[in-house]
Amino acid sequence: MDKKKLTILIVVLTLVIAALVAGLIIFMNKSNKQSQQIAQTEQFMEEEKQQMVTEVDALAGEMDGYTMYVHNDSLLREFDLQKQKIKDLQAELKSTKATDAKRIAELKAEIATLRTILAHYVQQIDSLNSLNKRLTNENLEVKQRYQNVSETAEMLAKEKESLSEVVTRAAVLELYNFSFNPMDERNRKTERSSKMTNLKFNFTIGKNITAEPGPKTVYLRLSRPDGEVMQKGNSVFAYENKNIEYSLKKEFDYTGEAYSDAVYWKVEEILQIGTYQADFFVDGNRIGSYSFRIEKK
Repeated sequence: MDKKKLTILIVVLTLVIAALVAGLIIFMNKSNKQSQQIAQTEQFMEEEKQQMVTEVDALAGEMDGYTMYVHNDSLLREFDLQKQKIKDLQAELKSTKATDAKRIAELKAEIATLRTILAHYVQQIDSLNSLNKRLTNENLEVKQRYQNVSETAEMLAKEKESLSEVVTRAAVLELYNFSFNPMDERNRKTERSSKMTNLKFNFTIGKNITAEPGPKTVYLRLSRPDGEVMQKGNSVFAYENKNIEYSLKKEFDYTGEAYSDAVYWKVEEILQIGTYQADFFVDGNRIGSYSFRIEKK
């Protein structure tokens, strides 16, 4: 082969080799770009998946947080159902590859649906809690009104009882102008006990417009110096839930005005020397208590 042809061959081979090298370089550059694009895409999809995981975890936390404010049984059951869906979604996100674009898109749509459902539940919770708060306040108001009425009724009852006690005390009769007059057989006053045939007791029952008018009985209880009640027979009357002995009684018609009268004790025994006690009773009340002495025989 001559020198000229060899030169031409070398040039052709050099050009072919250069073309091949250039093609290889271009192919490698293109392949690297495609690899970079795929890696970037996979990284983006992985980041999007992690963002979805974070969002689902946040949804689960919100659901748990709102559960404590749910007091409606029906709504609580719905909450439990959606919480289970979130758990299932969390498990599927962990097992789904980031490159599974179709499933990732479906899961993303499910997350959006759950977010909408949670927002609806939150609105229901707020509405129910507002209603419960209003009802609670109304209940407290009713209880307060009841307490106020009860306290007022109790106060009025006490005032009525107090007034009743005042009226009762005011209606108790009072006795005054008491005098003891020992009389002999000629109806003359005497100081000698051996001459006394009648013991006269004068008294006045005062005016009282509060006391109930009508027939009444005044009881006189005479006690000797030794404390024994002077009696003829076994006469008793009611006083402070028991029957006690009395010496004399006098029935009279009380009109509310002052009433004066006298009762007599016929002496049929030897009178003791000393201090005697005279107690007067009307309507179950002691209305007067006096003492008198018999000193001479």
